[in-house]
Amino acid sequence: MADEIKNAPEERKSLTMKDANKAWFKWIAVSNANYNYERLMASGLLTSFSHIPDKLYPGNRQKKIEFMKRQMEFYNTEPHFGCIINGLVLSMEEEMANNPAITPEAITAVKTGLMGPFAGIGDTVWQGTITPILLAICMPLATSGNPLAALLYALLMYAVMVPISHFMFFTGYKKGKTGVENMMAGGQIKRLIATASTMGAIVLGCLASSYVTVTSYFQIPVGTGTIDLQSTLDSILMGGVPLGLTVLTWYLLKKKNMNATVVMLVLVVIGIILGATGLFGGVAAS
Repeated sequence: MADEIKNAPEERKSLTMKDANKAWFKWIAVSNANYNYERLMASGLLTSFSHIPDKLYPGNRQKKIEFMKRQMEFYNTEPHFGCIINGLVLSMEEEMANNPAITPEAITAVKTGLMGPFAGIGDTVWQGTITPILLAICMPLATSGNPLAALLYALLMYAVMVPISHFMFFTGYKKGKTGVENMMAGGQIKRLIATASTMGAIVLGCLASSYVTVTSYFQIPVGTGTIDLQSTLDSILMGGVPLGLTVLTWYLLKKKNMNATVVMLVLVVIGIILGATGLFGGVAAS
């Protein structure tokens, strides 16, 4: 009887969908709550997994400590597309609690290897595609003085963000390491980035054309008449000045690595100089 008890298989430690959903929801709520330059988003990851050690290592204090230390390793990714890594890590942690073949080093390697690529994917899609599209929807309301524009923008952002993050988290959790690697290797990610970048460029171009306005009322005397500077510029390239200003902004941000605050100051200085010389700005002649 004693031998039978000793050889009885140990009960598998499993997480429920409720546990996984709780981890996802807490991540959405606190992923950047304690963002810092020492560990970046690690404390958010630990907080989202804070209920997991009791499920995987009941009564084993040392294992719980080790679990928590693993989550506090440096972690930085885009929080919505990148939470596919969270789901993957949770799946591997669950497997490691039952299978000693999974090592802590393997989990760390997965996080380290994937957080950069998915940060690039998420930043490209959010900043280059989703945000410009939502701004294009809401900016007409804002420019007409409707105070609900900001609320609509926030609601639309969450309406997009929540389903995407939920899908990505559970893709990682259900497919595991092999599934994510196959998705990366199959070219799906490259196609997604290319499509998102193209769409984002189109939308940003439309936004620049619609909302970047630089107008000149300067009149150039010629004989007995005058030449309107704005009309002349428009005849050469309609919207050319706003386009040039947009390209200049991109150049300063991308090529000169200036931060947004410095670029805004540069634009203010340019505006003051052009306004003082009378080339741009001012009021229409009566």
